[in-house]
Order: sequence, then structure tokens, then C-alpha cells
Amino acid sequence: MAAKFTPFHHHHRFKANSPLHPSFSLNQKPTFHSSTYLALPLTDACSLSASSPSPSLQSFSSSTFSLFNETNDITSLDSVELMHAQMIKMCENRNSDTVAKSLILCYLEFGDFKSAARVFLVDFSRNYIEWNSFLDEYEGFGGELRQVLEVVRELNSKGVIFDNRILTIVLKICTRAMNSWLGLNVHAILIKRGFDFDMYLKCALMNFYGRCWGVDSANNVFDEVSVREDQLWNEAIIMNLRNERWAKAIELFREMQFSSAKANSRTIVRMLQACGIGALKEGKQLHGYVLKFALESDLFICNSLIIMYSRNDNLELARIVFDSMKDHDLSSWNSIISSYTTLGYVIDARDLFNKMDSSNVEPDIITWNSLLSGHVAHGSYEEILTILHRMQSLGFRPNASSVASVLQAVIELGLVKYGKEIHGYVIRNRLDYEVYVETSLIDMYVKNDLLDSAQVVFDIMKNRNIVAWNSLISGFSFKGRFEDAKRLLSQMEEEGIKPDLVTWNSLISGYSIWGQSKEALDVIHQMKNSGLVPNVVSWTSLISGCSKNENYRESLEFFIQMQQESINPNSSTMSSLLRTCGGLGLLQKGKEIHCLSIKNGFIEDVYVATAVIDMYSKCGNLKSAREVFRNSVNKTLASWNCMISGFAINGHGKEAISLFREMDRAGVQPDEITFTALLSACKNSGLVDEGWNYFDSMRADYNITPTIEHHSCMVDLLGKAGYLDEARDFIQTMPLEPDATIWGALLGSCRIHKNIEFAEIAANKLFQLEPYNSANYVLMMNLYAMSDRWEDVEHLKDKMANVGVKNGLVWSWIQIDETVHVFAAEGKPHPDTGEIYFELYHLVSEMKKLGYVRDINCVYQNIDEIDKEKVLLSHTEKLAITYGLMKTESSTPIRVIKNTRVCSDCHNAAKYISLVRNREIFLRDGARFHHFRQGGCSCNDCW
Repeated sequence: MAAKFTPFHHHHRFKANSPLHPSFSLNQKPTFHSSTYLALPLTDACSLSASSPSPSLQSFSSSTFSLFNETNDITSLDSVELMHAQMIKMCENRNSDTVAKSLILCYLEFGDFKSAARVFLVDFSRNYIEWNSFLDEYEGFGGELRQVLEVVRELNSKGVIFDNRILTIVLKICTRAMNSWLGLNVHAILIKRGFDFDMYLKCALMNFYGRCWGVDSANNVFDEVSVREDQLWNEAIIMNLRNERWAKAIELFREMQFSSAKANSRTIVRMLQACGIGALKEGKQLHGYVLKFALESDLFICNSLIIMYSRNDNLELARIVFDSMKDHDLSSWNSIISSYTTLGYVIDARDLFNKMDSSNVEPDIITWNSLLSGHVAHGSYEEILTILHRMQSLGFRPNASSVASVLQAVIELGLVKYGKEIHGYVIRNRLDYEVYVETSLIDMYVKNDLLDSAQVVFDIMKNRNIVAWNSLISGFSFKGRFEDAKRLLSQMEEEGIKPDLVTWNSLISGYSIWGQSKEALDVIHQMKNSGLVPNVVSWTSLISGCSKNENYRESLEFFIQMQQESINPNSSTMSSLLRTCGGLGLLQKGKEIHCLSIKNGFIEDVYVATAVIDMYSKCGNLKSAREVFRNSVNKTLASWNCMISGFAINGHGKEAISLFREMDRAGVQPDEITFTALLSACKNSGLVDEGWNYFDSMRADYNITPTIEHHSCMVDLLGKAGYLDEARDFIQTMPLEPDATIWGALLGSCRIHKNIEFAEIAANKLFQLEPYNSANYVLMMNLYAMSDRWEDVEHLKDKMANVGVKNGLVWSWIQIDETVHVFAAEGKPHPDTGEIYFELYHLVSEMKKLGYVRDINCVYQNIDEIDKEKVLLSHTEKLAITYGLMKTESSTPIRVIKNTRVCSDCHNAAKYISLVRNREIFLRDGARFHHFRQGGCSCNDCW
């Protein structure tokens, strides 16, 4: 311990020559009732300052120094107390901060925290500035604030009378220690003694109430003060800002101006920071105040003005402030560059960055991070990697914020290999202590389907926040690994972290996406039991999942439950419901949701507008779809694709091509989906040459590699047009392995052209690829039946039985008013079946007069022709169309939905019905739309 007590060596933070408060009296001293108390006043004779000792003190200096220099004697707390006692006996004057500091340090070294506090309160608390340094030192040695306050109580009980300065410091300690009752006692002492509060004491009292008793109590203290100095006004405003009492802070600021008090730079900066989004008017008023008092030379204020204007989306004014500044520091450049990047003007931000470089102001890591984060927000992900390489080449090491931005770019670009390299950088540079970096790594692995790697990162995290838990649970849920997700949920609760809305919604969304709506609904019930209320995201996830899995009925049922729970839909809910209406062909319900979207302002959302176009297209109302498309202000690629697809499924191939050319002229770059829709339009309209041209131009003109969907469209196009040999050659020479869609397209074409040879090749491939798809067996049986190959029909039936394949249910339905009427091939017949057949017999009789001949080849049962004709009459689409004719007005179009491909006899019958009854008939089968009118069909018999 010999060399340990050099006063300022052991992480000491006191200032040896710190100034005293100007009004402090040297003669002021506490009064004691105990002469044996250790923490008594010291004298100037004990001073350690050897530079220029006062002549009157030189007689004591040698003995004083010997007390501290003979450190071999200071080996215990007893020796410190002995030394302290000797000092008290030797000293008369009481003005030695240096000795007090050294003595405090000695007591702290030996863990006598209360004695250290006594010395501070009695001999050293003259200076307002030093109290914070003392507390840092005190806590650094392991002392607790409560011990200081206990000493205050002891001294008070012994009759020590504290002056304003000491009470100010006591109040500050009460505030820091959150000791609300002792602070009240201090206030009571002040009132009882009638002390004249100085400005520091007023501020301390107000801050004490603000921290311990709430901002309203602090405001009451402020209101009761009669004389309010500038600093008190400033403190009151900042306290309200700190507690997010924006209106009160603005009110105080206005009153302050009327009282002729002046706001300081710190207050103005804090006020400007409070003028966030939607407070442009108040921000401009503050700007006026700055100009009025000529504070525009203050860089902190000008930088805050720039940020305030940018937060209110007013870059023009932010730039005016920046350009009007005489001097720009690094913070000024960072503020304006950040403003531009935040609002998406990344090119302008880069220009400013280059200008900054030419102004001899060196960028720092904050500048680079502003560029990186701005490009993330703008979606310029490839540029982020360029910026990263540039900043590294200039010697800047990416920090946690840089890494988070780069990881976002890696996620969006799918560069998992690069992401792993960044992970290595994070580990090498010990950046994995930052929670948001680790969370970004988890997110990166999750979105690249590397869930086990995400789990590893998660497992080594020291501080797991709710975001990390939710990210991994969400990843497992979206990939269908529900056991892992539930395991994490249980572990999360065991560690005392309560699942939030995001946690539960991740599970709901995951179950919904995987078609497990029952389990998703169970999660909603669990969520309610946990005390949380499912929100619009919860219900929309359920509705959306059902819609994507074509569980349209459940989707509508969940929407009804959502309404019953008084949850208002959002734009995502509307999009999902419109998809449901399109899937079911519910035109009237779709129109209602369209109106609701307009009423609630959702139609401005490009996703909703696109969903409306899709709904009308799938309901056969191309006129309305085209109108919504034309009225859309911000057309995205998805909007164009949706409209082209609408023309395609409705058999308007030339219109689809015309729209594609318009899109090309508008400078919108097509993608794979565009060409799938375009080739579908060609195949549905028999436009072979046009289809070939667009297929070839994909790679040649647009650098798009054709996918299996594009090849399937070409096979379908060639096959339906009768070019079966070319279709077969195309399959054999295509660079991709043919899948079920390729062979299915060929089989469908073979059925149309009755080519059993190629059909059998396609069917055998399909039986291997899709052994449980009954549609393939049915198509082949139809083809055999048309050729009277009944043994082969029976053979296929046996094959289906052996494999365990059952014919799927065949149904058609039509909506009359608010009721949906379903006509199924099996099961309970419709209540009006007798009337329907009576009407259908009359219809067939009228149709025969115009040349209608039944196509009994559509019946693949080995029965006589009369029975086959009866079977044809029972086809569900005929029954639905007939019922529509019976129950709707003559001017109303008939709209029927069928879940399988319409047979050639029903297709032909629908053409004749439209002619006989002069009615428009919209029939959507399992493949496309048919619009029958005046004896013709929009498909031109290409289906």
C-alpha cells in the first residue's frame, strides 16, 4: 500500500483546482454537536498544493506533507482516521479542497463510504460542479447513493444546518437515486426555514419533482416560483420535452418570450428536435426566433434546423439553411446528406458527398452510414456494396450500423455467400455484441432458408431481445417447421420474455400460408388467453392465407368474424378479400369491396388497385378492369402484368399484345410474369406466330431466360393449334426437364385433336409425375371413350383403384341475389331439380331446331346413346346456366363457375343457349374464361 495514495492516480476524476461558486463565503461552515465526529472541517494548513504555499501556512506545511508522504504509515482504515484526527487538531482555517479530495479518496480506498460522504458534505460540497464527479468516483469504488443520503440524515439529526448549496446537491442526489421521500423532506426544510432559493436550488427542486413525482408536480413547482431566471425557464422547457409534453413545452416557450427571458442554444436545439413529423409550423416559428436573436451563427442550432426541415419532408428549406451557413462543420454535412438520403434523394446525397470532399471536410463513419442507410431505404442494394468497398478502400472500418445496412442489401440480393463473409467480419471485429447486428444476421439466414445457421447465431446471443425471438420464430413458421417454432415459443416464455403481437402473428401467418387455418385460429384463441387482442394483422394473415390456398369460403368466414370483433380492415385485408372474390367469381361482392376500398381511401394503394383489376378480370368484367387500370395513377409492373393476364384468361390475345406494346413504349421493363401472361394470351387465342416471336424475344431482346412456365405455354400453344409434332419436338429439345405442366399441356391438346399415340406418351409421364391427380386419368378415359376403346377405359379405372385415386368432386355454381346455388355431380340434388330439367328439355328442343347436336363422345361410360344423352343433360354447368335463365331478368348476364374443364358438348350447348335466349353467358372453368354471346365464344374454340 506504500505507493497507493498519490491523490490523483487511482482513476480519480476530481479537478484539483476547480472553481468555487462565486457567492460562496469562506467563513461559512456547518455547526456540529459532537466534537468527536471524524468528518470535521479541515484547514488550509493541510493543503497538498506545493506550488505556491501561503507564507502564513509554511510553518504547518512540512508536517502536513509528512502526513501524506509517509505512506508506509497509511496501511489501514485506522491509520486514515488517525491522520484525519491529526489534521483536525493542526488546522484552523477551513478552505482546502485538495486535502478534502485526498482524504475522500483514502476513505474510498478502504471502503469507508460513509466517512467519505461526510468529508464531501462537510468540507467539499461548496462547488456545484464537483458533486457529479464525486458521485462517479464514489460509485466507481462500489459505494451506493443511499449511503450518501443516510449520512445526510445523520448529519441533520445531529443538528447540522445545511446551506443552499449543500441542499441543492442533496436534491440532485435524491433525483439520481430516485429517493422521493427524502427529497420531500428537503423541500419541507426549505419552506420551514424560509430560505431564499437561488437559481441552482430552484432548478434542482424542479428536476427532483419531475423525475420522482412526475412532470405535473415539477410544473407546479415552476408555477409557484415568483422570480424566474433564464436558466429556470430553459430547464422547465427541457424537462417537459424530456417527458414528451410537447404542447406544454411550446406554451412555456411562448410565455418565456413574453417574460423577456431568453432561450439558450440547448433549449432551442431540443425544441427543434421535438418538431418532428407534422410540426413544420412550430419549427418555422423557432426558425424565426433564431433569426430574430441572431443565433444563425450557432452551428448546433443550424444543424438542428436542417434535420427539423428534413423530418417534415421540406428539403428545399433544409438546403436553404445549409447554403446560408457561413461555416459548415462535419455535423452540418452529415445533417444535410442524411436529410437527402432519408427522403430517397440518393443521387443528390452523393453529389453533396463529393462536394463535401472538395470542401476539405473529411467524412466520418456517420457520413458513410448515412449513404448506406439511405440506399437501403431507396432499394439501391447493389450500390450499397459499391459504397462499402469504397469506404473500406479509404481506410474506414464498417461499424455495427454499417453492417446492419449491408446485411439488408445482402438479404434483398440473396447473396448468402457474401452474407457469411460479413458474419465472419462481425465475429473478427467483435461487433456481435450489438443486438441489432445479430438480429440482422438471423434475418439474413432466415430469408435465405438457412434456419439452422440462424439458430446457431441465436443460440450464441448473450442479450436476446424480442426482435431476435420473433425473427427466428417467424422463420420456422413460414417454412412450416411448427414444432421448432412452438419449442422456441415455450423457451421464450420460460426465460421470462412475454410473446407480443408480432410473435403470435408470425405463427398465425405461418399456419395460414401452409393451409392450416384451424391451427391458425387456435393460435388466435391462445393469443386472447394470454391477454392480447388480435389486431388487423392477425385476421388479415388468416384471411390472406386462406385466399392464397384457394380456401375462399373460409377466407370470407374469417372476414365476418373479424367484423364481429370490430376490427377495421386495412389495405392488405382488402387485397386478400378481392383475391377471394376473384377466385370465387363473386362479382357483386367484389364490387362492394371495391366501393369500400374507395370509401376508405385504399384504392390509392397500388396493391389494392391491382387486386381490383385482377378481381374484375377473373369475374369476366374486362370493361371495369380496364377502367380501373386506366385510372391508376402509379402503375407498377404488377399492374401491367395483371391487366395483360386479364386479357389472356378472357381470350383477348390481340388486346394483350397491344397493351404489352404500350407498356414497352412507356419504358416499363417486363419480367418473367409478363411473358407468362403474354404467351398465355397467344395460346388462348391461337396466335402461334406471335407466340413464337415473343418466346424468342425473351432472351434476345430482354435478357430473360424462359422458365418451365414459358415452355409449357409454348407446348399448349402449338398443341391446341394442331401442331402436335412440333409440340413433341419442342419438348424433346427444350433445355429444361419436362414437368407435369408440360405433359399436361400436351395431353390436353391430344384430347382436342384425338391423337391417342402422343396422348399415351404424355399420360404415362403424368402417371409417374402425378400418380394421384385424377384429372389426368379422366382426360385419358375421355380420349379412349371417344375412340370406343372401352377396354382401355376399364383398365384406367382399375389402375385408379389400385393406386387409390378417386375422382374429384365435379360442381358448378351460380349466385342468384345473395344466395350461391351449387350443382354437384354427386350428393344431394338441388331443391328445384325438377323445374330445372323441365326448362332444360325445352331449351334443348329449341337448340336442336338451330342445328345443335349432342356430342355423346364426352361420356366415357359404356352405355347406349340414349343414356349418354341423359348423362349429358345432367352436366353441372348446363343445370347452373338453366337455373340462371329461370331466376334472373332477361337483361342480366349469366355467370357460372365450374371447377373442372368444360366438356365440348357443354361448350357447344352454351353457344346455342346464348343464341336461343339472347343472353350473355360467362362461364369460368378450371382453365380459363368463356364469354358466350350470339352463338359464339371468346375462346374461338381454343380451350
